[in-house]
Amino acid sequence: MLDKAKIEQQIQQQGDLVRQLKAAKESKEKIAEEVAKLLELKAQLKIDDDPTEATVGQKFILKTPKGTRDYGPQQMAIRQSVLDKVISVFKRHGAESIDTPVFELKEVLTGKYGEDSKLIYDLKDQGGEILSLRYDLTVPFARYLAMSKIQSIKRYHIAKVYRRDNPSITKGRYREFYQCDFDIAGTYDPMIPDAECVKVVKEILDVLEIGNYVIKLNHRFLLDGMFEACGVPNDKFRSICSAVDKLDKSPWEDVKQEMVQEKGLSELAANQIGEYVRLNGKMELVEKLLADEKLKTSKTAVAGLEAMKLILNYCKLYNTYDKVSFDLSLARGLDYYTGIIYEAVLLGKPEDGQDVSVGSVAGGGRYDNLVGMFDPKNKQVPCVGVSIGIERIFSVLEAKIATSKEKVRTTEIQVFVASAQKNLFEHRMKLCNQLWEQGFKVEHSYKKNPKLLVQLQYCEEQGIPLVIILGESEIEKGVVKLREVTTRVEVEVKMSDLEEELRKRIQF
Repeated sequence: MLDKAKIEQQIQQQGDLVRQLKAAKESKEKIAEEVAKLLELKAQLKIDDDPTEATVGQKFILKTPKGTRDYGPQQMAIRQSVLDKVISVFKRHGAESIDTPVFELKEVLTGKYGEDSKLIYDLKDQGGEILSLRYDLTVPFARYLAMSKIQSIKRYHIAKVYRRDNPSITKGRYREFYQCDFDIAGTYDPMIPDAECVKVVKEILDVLEIGNYVIKLNHRFLLDGMFEACGVPNDKFRSICSAVDKLDKSPWEDVKQEMVQEKGLSELAANQIGEYVRLNGKMELVEKLLADEKLKTSKTAVAGLEAMKLILNYCKLYNTYDKVSFDLSLARGLDYYTGIIYEAVLLGKPEDGQDVSVGSVAGGGRYDNLVGMFDPKNKQVPCVGVSIGIERIFSVLEAKIATSKEKVRTTEIQVFVASAQKNLFEHRMKLCNQLWEQGFKVEHSYKKNPKLLVQLQYCEEQGIPLVIILGESEIEKGVVKLREVTTRVEVEVKMSDLEEELRKRIQF
């Protein structure tokens, strides 16, 4: 237990930090995160003052666990809109949907993620199987294929995954988050399904209109051949690949230091790798590297370059060529990748006007050997796929909507049934029931005698397009008043014609 003086000092420092964040008008999520830390320190001080508080009468701090968040109606409306658009792209390409358990046998997940294996959440043993929460949707998919003896499928899967990562709420990096995966399993001609995965990414990012982006491409054969040509020992390929994968977040000097000091690579080999991983381009870079004397000595590197040439040609046919970049710094550290790898990043424009990466929003690649790891006879099912970074996309869209002050509708109500006088609530209920049974999205006030102005204001606030107004004289004549909320224009409609009139005005 920390001594009282030290906790009080930490409380003062944390309080200063919270005040600074508020003064700087940082995001609500960041401020809430730091306030939660402040409250935890204050609670700790209270326990130190009175140890019985630890078990009796302790104040429970209400907060979400670190790296998680709640989603209110507005956030859920944005989320659902995004997911609907993503799913429509998946279905356009013929994908079927599956689901798998949120936890797997620990041995299913072990040894598939390289250095990231430490981020897997292990579940407490309940006297039965040793289980872990799924880290991604790819390994469970491979297990599903092996168990079900499936040789070919094009599937999409949208579900939550869990990682004991260092979260950054403002950057859309959580410990519990959704992944949206699209994968093609089966034996096909080279690079045809791989090119379609790139097309899927482009279509999704275009339809979501989240800004400028680039889809980086590379090949594991080329990376391995490059390491071989630069003198990297075979047993260090994966660990060096994991270091290269950090180039999107760390400068080359830091990555080189990790290679040499932590991974035990020679400085000469690291310097040679550095010459290559700074390169990016398109077809002209492939041709340049095919003529490279050092790389020509590696059959693996040449095979990777020929594959890159093929997929870039297919990208021209699929109209994705303008959005792709052959980037030798792209490594993707997961152990199961065996061929093409790709990653889509959003681009921002700083003061100098040059495009810079502001975050990855999709990634994937080919993993031909993963299914075989789960098959008793090591029967392989070649696979390629992409995962859409949906949480990062949510964060970007939320920020854009907050900046534009655009109002997001959180319901889909088409018609509000209002009453102009007292004691008409039963008529409202009957009409609502009639409209529900006709398939309209309808609501009314739960008060018996609401004021008409309050009802109309509610419709304006909620963005409900139409209001049906009931009055005693209208009921006697068998008519209603139909009001357009935005224009405030009212027309009289016979009850017998109401359904037809509503269908004319509402797009079904």
